[in-house]
Amino acid sequence: MGDKPDVSGALARLDRALLSLELAVDKRRDKGLSMKALQGDLKRMSVERSDLTSSLESIKARSEKLEGANEEVSRRLGAAMESVRAVLEQHGG
Repeated sequence: MGDKPDVSGALARLDRALLSLELAVDKRRDKGLSMKALQGDLKRMSVERSDLTSSLESIKARSEKLEGANEEVSRRLGAAMESVRAVLEQHGG
């Protein structure tokens, strides 16, 4: 009967070791899931960044086109105002 305490102690240590192993496996699995979630987030952000870059380039091109049109309108308005002034001066206005 002297062996019984040794077996009980060994079983208790084995139970603790198995519980510790279970916790480690769960922790590792959770980290793996977290890593997959992070990788998915990174992939989505990369796609979103690419879409935003494309949109920004399109908006920039449109802005430059509008700026050119604005300059042309301003130039034409200036010329029209000069023409009106010249006509008014010719007619004593």
